[in-house]
Amino acid sequence: MNQKARNQEPETILEMADATIKIKLIGSTICCPEKHKSIVRSLGLKTMNRTVVRPDTPVFRGMVAKIPHLLAIVKD
Repeated sequence: MNQKARNQEPETILEMADATIKIKLIGSTICCPEKHKSIVRSLGLKTMNRTVVRPDTPVFRGMVAKIPHLLAIVKD
């Protein structure tokens, strides 16, 4: 590896993603497993029918795929 390659910082996933997705909480987290609640909280959602905008990355798509009964991707 040459000296130039060592000095350059790698791009993060968030910098590479220009596209965004809107994620909406469509179901209640009452009586859901704690793992589901933690995913909803990590997305920044607190109450039902709220929408957040997040980068369109595999990380956020995976979170939505884990709990499709609680989250939906909103089309513009």
